[in-house]
Amino acid sequence: MSYTFLQHYWWFLVSLLGALLVFMMFVQGANSMIFQLGRNAEERRMLINSTGRKWELTFTTLVTFGGAFFASFPLFYSTSFGGAYWLWMVILFSFVLQAVSYEFQNKLGNLLGVKTFQVFLVINGIVGPLLLGGAVATFFTGSNFIIEKDSITDVIQPVISRWANASNGLDALLNPWNLVFGLAVFFLSRILGILYIMNNINDENLRSRGSVQLVGNTVMFFLFFFLFIIHIMLADGYAVDPNTGAIGTLEGKYLQNLVDMWYLAVVLIIGALLLIYGIRKTIVSKTYIKGIWPAGIGVVLVVLCLLLNVGWNNTVYYPSTADLQSSLTIQNSCSSEFTLRTMAWVSLFIPFVLAYIVYAWYSLDKKKIDKNEIQNGDVY
Repeated sequence: MSYTFLQHYWWFLVSLLGALLVFMMFVQGANSMIFQLGRNAEERRMLINSTGRKWELTFTTLVTFGGAFFASFPLFYSTSFGGAYWLWMVILFSFVLQAVSYEFQNKLGNLLGVKTFQVFLVINGIVGPLLLGGAVATFFTGSNFIIEKDSITDVIQPVISRWANASNGLDALLNPWNLVFGLAVFFLSRILGILYIMNNINDENLRSRGSVQLVGNTVMFFLFFFLFIIHIMLADGYAVDPNTGAIGTLEGKYLQNLVDMWYLAVVLIIGALLLIYGIRKTIVSKTYIKGIWPAGIGVVLVVLCLLLNVGWNNTVYYPSTADLQSSLTIQNSCSSEFTLRTMAWVSLFIPFVLAYIVYAWYSLDKKKIDKNEIQNGDVY
């Protein structure tokens, strides 16, 4: 395992975690539609019981994604999570609202009322996917930071990365293309949320409303997603010279990456077709309720390819709009070879962890949620 191989290997693992996180955002997508799908307290209770069994997996995936970045590419972690902290604080606060809502909405002594905590879930369902999508979009559009590695010798303030303005990440929301991709992720989470609810809850009213909502959210997702993809494929990308380490812009870099790494293009197309298949069959067939699986696998493949596209093939994965040479690549921002090699052996346990998650998921979903469960004793 050479140092170069380890850098690419760990970018693959981080990208896979990011792709799984986008899939797990179906929890947020379903929660954003609590009042659209649930017309009464009983139906809303079924929705919350359904997502309540999976929300911890989403939060755990988010934390693992951040932890993997910290261990393998610490300079990105210190730059983005340390510099753009207002953006990440808003995201994390919305997830805190989610956790509080699940825990306390039906507890004795709830002074705010059940509906207030359900609104908290809706807030997380909107803010979480929108801002996470906007944050990921900065991998393509860039962020306003400066890297000064010589500052590590500064006794008073040994900080090598800093934000170039006082917004500390909120300036990402001023870039319309970040918002376009954020909206694409938001509507995608709603699509996945609907597909999950239709599969997990045995209620014809919820499934019927979900099928109707699926059409509109699908149209909006593909509108924003294709706008962003067309933009980044035609716009200048950011590349690094492997010999000198110099960073510059290159016309059509991300499109060229798909040509050079044709296997990513093939997987991306397969993922897109699986997503379309899962959505289309669910809309067309009144009895098909397993669309979450082909669509979910398709989403993981598409997001994985997009993230690999921005990290592999001498590409800059975190461009700096304040100082181009401060931009981050998998070569200049990674941990030491010893650290990456040691963690590579530890990563061999990942399949066992995934197997446990699959088993836990299967155990939780052996029986579909229905009105009888709510009437006889619910969880949330």
